[in-house]
Amino acid sequence: MDELNRISVEEFKQTEKTPIVVVLDNVRSLNNIGSVFRTCDAFRIEKICLCGITACPPNKDIAKTALGATESVDWEYFETTRDAVLLLKAKGYAVAAVEQVDESVMLHQFSPDFTQPLALIFGNEVFGVDDELLPLCDCCIEVPQFGIKHSLNISVCVGIVLWHVFSHWLKKAK
Repeated sequence: MDELNRISVEEFKQTEKTPIVVVLDNVRSLNNIGSVFRTCDAFRIEKICLCGITACPPNKDIAKTALGATESVDWEYFETTRDAVLLLKAKGYAVAAVEQVDESVMLHQFSPDFTQPLALIFGNEVFGVDDELLPLCDCCIEVPQFGIKHSLNISVCVGIVLWHVFSHWLKKAK
């Protein structure tokens, strides 16, 4: 770690975070949850909201893919995703679901302005983002796909979306 010039967990906790919260809506795979933690660590994401059936640390299967990121990234559990979204909206977050819907914005056309912090909802591996949440969202974002499959693994999707949004934040932060 010294050779890579990485900061410690304590330094990470004190560092300015990217104004993004990741909301996991009933994600069932512990490996996916761990991967999301690790990706959120990479981009210094503010926090993860673990909702519904989404498991929480400490958990050996989450730890297997998180590789310590459960210690660095802040997280909070909510019984329902709706509760998390309503709280984030009350705190002034713009809320976007990452979901394939009729009026979704393709990711390459999504350009957050960061006049307010952003919450991104990622859904269940089979059912996606719960339909009841969509009216609460300011928009829906879709990752364009050109193959025969209609969806990406959630951990891959989180990585793609966070990189895109993070790169926009970097431009604004300069």
